[in-house]
Amino acid sequence: MIDRRQAMAALGAFMAVEGYALAAPRRSGGTGVGGGGSRGGAGGEPFSWDWLKGHAAAMARSRATPLPKPDPRALANDYDAANRIGFRPEKQIFADDGYGVRLFPLLRAAPVPVDISIVERGRARRIEHSEDMFEVGPGEGSAPHVLRGISGFRVMNEGGVGDWLAFLGASYFRSAGTLHQYGLSARGLAIDTGIDGKEEFPAFTSFWLERTGAGLTIYALLQGPSVVGAWRFVTRMTDAAVVQDVSSAIWLRRDVERLGIAPLTSMFWYDEGNPQARADWRPEIHDSDGLLIHNRAGERLWRPLGNPPRPTINVFADPQGGSAFGLLQRDRNFDHYQDDGVFYEKRPSLWVEPKGDWGPGAVMLYEIPTNRETDDNVVAFWTPDRPATAGSTFTFDYRLRWLPGEPPAGSQSPAQSQSPAPAIAPARVVDRWTGTAGRPGLEPIANARRLVVDFAGPALKGLDRQSGVTAAVSIDQGRLLTVDAYPVVGQPGRWRMIADVTRSSRPANLRATLERNGRALSETVIHQFY
Repeated sequence: MIDRRQAMAALGAFMAVEGYALAAPRRSGGTGVGGGGSRGGAGGEPFSWDWLKGHAAAMARSRATPLPKPDPRALANDYDAANRIGFRPEKQIFADDGYGVRLFPLLRAAPVPVDISIVERGRARRIEHSEDMFEVGPGEGSAPHVLRGISGFRVMNEGGVGDWLAFLGASYFRSAGTLHQYGLSARGLAIDTGIDGKEEFPAFTSFWLERTGAGLTIYALLQGPSVVGAWRFVTRMTDAAVVQDVSSAIWLRRDVERLGIAPLTSMFWYDEGNPQARADWRPEIHDSDGLLIHNRAGERLWRPLGNPPRPTINVFADPQGGSAFGLLQRDRNFDHYQDDGVFYEKRPSLWVEPKGDWGPGAVMLYEIPTNRETDDNVVAFWTPDRPATAGSTFTFDYRLRWLPGEPPAGSQSPAQSQSPAPAIAPARVVDRWTGTAGRPGLEPIANARRLVVDFAGPALKGLDRQSGVTAAVSIDQGRLLTVDAYPVVGQPGRWRMIADVTRSSRPANLRATLERNGRALSETVIHQFY
């Protein structure tokens, strides 16, 4: 088990080793399979997805064994030292066709070794560490320790300049997407997230990599005090997104109070919508700016992210199950960030599409306070209503899309949606601001706040004040004072909703949707006043 800050720190090594993800030049040819020796005989050991599930099930029934311990010498490989250690390009695993794999050394941020094997024609050969896998580049500071062990791996762009997918630390992984910029992360599993003193970080301890005609298939064994699990990621890069079809099988060793499926982890410090929270010269700083949910009733919910004064959990129940959800970075305007070093406007969005029957449950959003951009302080995941008791088995299949924009309109199968897709997509929330309540130029309304939300999309084009568009607004704490909705002058297809509400001693959730004749024209925005 590791605490949250240590788990988040492991992600820093993605950037630390050989720099940021970059667009790659095109180059043909391949390097074949390299990266040290292998074990398991000339033909390796038999391997399949069914074998891995059976192996995980058998481990769950046996007595738990301690996980590998961090190598204390790896703790000396800080950011500067890690930046000087590189995997030798000639040792790359698989051809240089956009799916070549290179390995991470043991680092302060990822000091626990993992096993990695190559699968070919149904047989697995484990990669053995060799002294010449890594090389140390020039630089100042303490000499890095190149230790016997591998902490993870990454998938390289064609030509070997930068990477687009990486697995490193606990069960974390992430993709740079089609905009070639890392941002938020995913995890294999979340256990007791948001429960003080109980959160557990199970780890992928073994990987099996198989190059297929469709891309790269990654198999992983997950272990922790409470769980053993098997994961399969069928991964491919397309022009529109990085897509991963995920299968998971989970066996619980002991009771888990909150089981988190398909967890997503991101960072939100502040945005333009709340100017009082701005603490840096840059106008806004975040990897994601909202949680989007498409539920089976056909409703689309947009919950802007926040930086709360205390840890906060929001629950979005779905009695039917199968809600698609994701953490999105909608604001793609460089001027809104003014960061020419880490390019927040290029951070990918991550969308989860359930497959099959997930049963009743809820999407949970956990936000914790932060005062810097180096802490991941936002987690979103699905939690089933079914009790997660010792001896239970769970299986979940889903698709992950690492996107540069919005998820596709048909991101749920007909079996998962009880309502037909609208002929015209609902208008999206494109801007949001908070401030003092009351008419500009007059005295502000005492003990009240204002929310301003802009919606835009084809569903609103051609509509004016005489078209019968109204804002359906409700609030669960405090009192709604005034509501207005109108088209923004000179901006076709863009409408503005303004609501003034009284302050409350408790967090207040305001829901707002633009409607016409009882039919929703927009997403439902859920804004939380602290």
